[in-house]
Amino acid sequence: MVEQQEVITLLSRRELDKMRQAGSLAARLLDYLEPLVKPGVSTLEINDAAEAWTQNHDAKSAPLGYPGAVDPFPKSLCTSVNEVVCHGIPSADQILRDGDIINVDVTPIVDGYHGDTSRTFLVGTPSPLAKKLVEVTEECMWRGIQAVKPGARVGDIGAAIQAYAEAEGFSVVRDFVGHGVHRIFHTAPQIPHYGVAGKGKKFRKGMVFTIEPMINVGTYEVEVLADGWTALTADRKLSAQFEHTIAVTEDGVEVLTLAPSKVAA
Repeated sequence: MVEQQEVITLLSRRELDKMRQAGSLAARLLDYLEPLVKPGVSTLEINDAAEAWTQNHDAKSAPLGYPGAVDPFPKSLCTSVNEVVCHGIPSADQILRDGDIINVDVTPIVDGYHGDTSRTFLVGTPSPLAKKLVEVTEECMWRGIQAVKPGARVGDIGAAIQAYAEAEGFSVVRDFVGHGVHRIFHTAPQIPHYGVAGKGKKFRKGMVFTIEPMINVGTYEVEVLADGWTALTADRKLSAQFEHTIAVTEDGVEVLTLAPSKVAA
């Protein structure tokens, strides 16, 4: 799901307010879906629950019908289970099992603005390796977010993520990146989750983009299936992902897709 434009848009105060509304709804949607993530539930059930909830909140699902290299994306969210790195397509035939991990990636559109976020959930009782992978991946995301401030550079995010992931024995996917997001789903800048500190574009107040590292147990290499969407680890080992949409502020960063329970009073 990448459509790039060269111009980086700096959002106004009004536009940032719109992004906060979209981000809040996206976080609430993941909170709503979390109890459904359990053994015996199909990924299509999760999709259908999300679509109904989104419509009930006067929003639209951005992934549904999104153009692809082969066909438009056919569902309302992405469900990436175990060795699926990203863009997994929900299916009635895919039933969650005890020990699985699943990334649920949602992007509701609220008044024209996109709230883009994802979490990897544990299904039942995971293996110690799966649990560690998920914990490390979430920490990678937060380390990337902490690297953002005016004057810092895009490479600082990737460097922070890569250093931590590799120190923990995992690898960072190269083929998919974070991206600018506002009224456009995917736009500039691209945000690699690996790289060299001090390199890349400088951050400026009003920039809004996602940080969404995909971390693998084995090789960072991926394979995309014939459907043009489903990306798997090349060695079929586990992969996990977490994603937030963030805004660069005058003195740091604001996370626009925090769950209500995580927002400071």
